[in-house]
Amino acid sequence: MLMHSDTARPEDGNAWGPYLEGLRASGRFDGGSSLGPGRTVRAQGDPGDSADHIVGYLFVQAEDIDAARAFLPGNPVYEAGGTVEFRELVED
Repeated sequence: MLMHSDTARPEDGNAWGPYLEGLRASGRFDGGSSLGPGRTVRAQGDPGDSADHIVGYLFVQAEDIDAARAFLPGNPVYEAGGTVEFRELVED
């Protein structure tokens, strides 16, 4: 789950503790973090833009993206009208 910085209203920072406790209790939480500023680099030429609108991530175990949506309720970014992006981790 990738949290974007486009909330419609300020998110409730105090809601993260209870939300993360719920994720931990589910047994499906594998960690996460806020993200600070980044930088892109490339061996040759100009690098692409940094995805500065992505401000945090959470790893959850789910059968698929539709099942992962069950973790949206209570997510402070989602509840503040912001975007939560789901990506599957591909095992190479």
